[in-house]
Amino acid sequence: MTEEQSESAVEANYRVTADELRQFIERYERLESEKKDIAEQMKEVMAEAKARGYDTAVMRKVISLRKREPDDIAEEEAVLDMYREALGMS
Repeated sequence: MTEEQSESAVEANYRVTADELRQFIERYERLESEKKDIAEQMKEVMAEAKARGYDTAVMRKVISLRKREPDDIAEEEAVLDMYREALGMS
């Protein structure tokens, strides 16, 4: 392979790599845009719930709890109750 052919092969590999890199970046940018749109929709849902009189802080807590395992929740609540009792809060 001549030096010119070698440079041409490297250049072709670079183009493929650059194209692939561009595709990854563009996909990521599209996902960022979708993520922003979804976050805006989530804000709208909470604003609507708040306008209807719901406590959105409590709603967020419920959403968080729904993602967890029941055993983990029970253990945390037991410790929380124990701490409250120790501090005379129950």
